[in-house]
Order: sequence, then structure tokens, then C-alpha cells
Amino acid sequence: MTVTDHFERCAQVMRDHGMSDMAVAQFGHLYDVWANGSEATWIREADVEPLHDVPSFHDVYETIDHDQAVHAFAKTAFIKLNGGLGTSMGLSCAKSLLPVRRHKARQMRFIDIILGQVVTARERLGVPLPLTLMNSFRTSADTLKVLESNMRFRQDDIPVEILQHQEPKIDIETGEPVVWPACPDLAWCPPGHGDLYSTLWESGLLDMLWNKGMRYLFISNSDNLGARPSRTLAQYFENTGAPFMAEVAVRTEADRKGGHVVRDRKTGRLMLREMSQVHPDDRQDAQNIRRHPYFNTNSIWIRIDALRDLLERHHGVLPLPVIVNNKTVDPTDASSKKVVQLETAMGAAISLFDEAICVQVDRMRFLPVKTTNDLFIMRSDRFHLTDAFEMEDGNYIFPNVELDPRFYKNIDDFNERFPYNVPSLAAANSVRIVGDWTFGQNVAFYGNAVLQDQGRPSYVPNGEFVGPQGIEPDEWMF
Repeated sequence: MTVTDHFERCAQVMRDHGMSDMAVAQFGHLYDVWANGSEATWIREADVEPLHDVPSFHDVYETIDHDQAVHAFAKTAFIKLNGGLGTSMGLSCAKSLLPVRRHKARQMRFIDIILGQVVTARERLGVPLPLTLMNSFRTSADTLKVLESNMRFRQDDIPVEILQHQEPKIDIETGEPVVWPACPDLAWCPPGHGDLYSTLWESGLLDMLWNKGMRYLFISNSDNLGARPSRTLAQYFENTGAPFMAEVAVRTEADRKGGHVVRDRKTGRLMLREMSQVHPDDRQDAQNIRRHPYFNTNSIWIRIDALRDLLERHHGVLPLPVIVNNKTVDPTDASSKKVVQLETAMGAAISLFDEAICVQVDRMRFLPVKTTNDLFIMRSDRFHLTDAFEMEDGNYIFPNVELDPRFYKNIDDFNERFPYNVPSLAAANSVRIVGDWTFGQNVAFYGNAVLQDQGRPSYVPNGEFVGPQGIEPDEWMF
């Protein structure tokens, strides 16, 4: 059978599941790039130039007339990518439904904080700020229930949801859609957040927003609570006249493996290069944070008219670079059938726009939660959730946290071992927990705190301090 035959098998499976022609066309682009050789997915170091001297938010702030900035903000729509299940933490629902922290005795989830940011901006600044979530087939129902039950959030004229496409996982041996009778849902996956553009086009949302007076989109991940709406950045984006603006932050050693922005030597355009697109021979240069000083926060601003024109030229399917992910059909079972998942990245669209720009933002606008290590910090006393639903910290320089994945990777295991709340991190430089430890109330970490594996389930009693030597002894030391 030919490559075309294999793809047609995939396309037929998609049609049999009621998927649209646009969904099939989007997958067709991904499949074509993959089937014609993985070399097409590399972005080689010799073909790019490092990005330097990006204007910072602080520089931008000084150039803005803040009394006028609300006018650009009033023309901005807010889109949140909400398709993730948080499977890396053992979740079976939308990650945005995970509780983050309490606010005035109420348990607040990601989605509650996002809605709070939107409602606060609407009420305090008098702007419409329409919110639309890009949900997946696995996150839609639960998320919509939350929106319907929120008494303060109302939106009738703009859809609160667009639904991300889904695609078949590809059997790596045959190039055809994988079959998994034990759990048929596992045979499907989302095509990455780059699918946003086809979904926007197919939904007609861009025209609806334009007709309501919206001119700009601000798009970010639902698990990044730092990516809140900003009238300063809205006004700056309008002032530049650029069609596309990516928020980037300065890389640290902890960010070496993240996607970073470079410039294409041939076209002069900016490009997003994910680490999966880095050739093995280029890995050392790509992870050099002095050579490539900025990483992509996956928060972007786009002019609606520029995006609409681009999508029209490409019939709704943008020619984004394809990311090839080699996985197993059951992500929890390494022995299950090997598959390929094909994805695109939303930020990669920067390479399709002339005159696209970047703006450097502080860590306060990049607070992602990808693992329970991140959640540990978010739930700690390092943060205060303000009445404007902003996650505030003194300096946003956080301790490095390493929790034993055997006992803390899964959210249920994590919650069981922190039944009251996570310990205080106010005086901690780093935290490393090895072994099965459960924590009482009012425990505090300080310095480079370490707990070693005792070879059995262990307990840190109420009110204890944990430092470089473990739990402080309770006897007099002199």
C-alpha cells in the first residue's frame, strides 16, 4: 500500500467518527510532512540566528499612555487553550478544574481564577473582554458546567467555547490509525495547540469578534495563571502595528529544554523552535542560554484581520512545522503498542507573519503548572491570590522543588501526603523529598531542605522545621 492509501485509511476513520473536512485537511498536512521524512521537521542551528535585544515589559510600560490604554484593551478578546487533561499528574478531567489555592475560604481552581480575572477587568475597566475557551473532546462538558454555574460570569453574544479537533494516533509499524479495543478513546489524540487556527477559521469566531468591534486576540494556556489580560501590552501591540507578538522570557538553566525563538536566516522572519525540532547535533547550541537567551511562554497577541487574511490564503490550514511525538498508545503502559502523535505549536505561526515581534515579560506572566512540583509552589505561602485574581509573589524567583515521583507525581498521591496544605516555602532555597513522607500542619522548609528515604512511610509532625539535615531535632543541642 502507498502512503496515500495509509492516509486515506486515517481520513476514513475520522469521517466515520463524524469529523469535519477541515479536521481531515488539518491532519492531512501533518501526515504528509511526517510521511515524507522526519528531516523536514528539523530546524537546524546553521539555518537560524539567535534573537537578542527584545524590548522588555518595563521599557514598554514607560512608553504607554495608561489613560488611553483601555481603548486598545476594549478591542481585545481573550482565548484560553483548555484542551489538556493533566495526564502527567494522573488527572482524568480538564487540568483547569484542579484546585490551586483558597481565596477568602473558597477553593479556587484554575478556571475560577481565569473567570475572576475576566470579570474583574470587565467591571473595573468597563471593557467587554470576551472569553473563549478552546476545549478538547475530553474537557468540554466538565468545563462548560463550571461556566454555567458561575453567577458573575455572563457572555451571550460570543461563544464561550470552540472545540479542538482530534486525530487518530498512527501505528508506527503500519502508518495506519491504531486500533485499541481495550480502550477505544486511547486511539485518539489532539493535534496540538497549533490546531487553534483551523478551529478558529472553521468556527467563524474571527468574523463574530470582528463584527463586535474586536481587533486583537490575546491567547494563552489555561494552566498559566500569570498570563492575565494586560491593557499595557494591548496598547503596546496596537502601537507597533505588528500582526503578531509573542511574549518571551529570559531563559535560566531550568528552561534549557524549552522552546525558544530564533530568526530564519533565509527569510529574516522569527521562528519558534521546540526542542523536539532540534537535530541531535545542534542540541548543545540550542540549550545554550547565552546563545539563545529567550524562551517562548506560549502567550501571543494577534491582529484579527491579519490572521483572517492568512487563514483565507491557506484555506484554513496553516503550513506550520510538524512536531513528531513517539509514544505508546496507552501513555500509562510503556509496553503497549508504539504510536506516533503529530502536532503543531500555536507559537510557530510567528514564522508566517512579516514584521512579527516579541516582547520580553517577567516571570510574573509565566506561572505554568505542568507537574505536581509546580503545583507544590503554587499552593504554598509564596503566593497570595489578590482580589483582582492575580497570583502575586515578592520576586518570582522560586525554590527548585524535587518531589519523589514514586509518591507525589499522581495528584491523588500528592493530596494524600499533604492533607492540610503544602509546607511553608518562605525561607526555602530548594526542596528535595525522597521517599514516602506525609506532612502535618504548619510545617516549614528552610535553606536547602532535604528529606531522605527512610525505607518506609514516614511522617513530619505538626509545626516542624525541615532544613538541610532533615527534620530539626527536638532536643537541646548544648
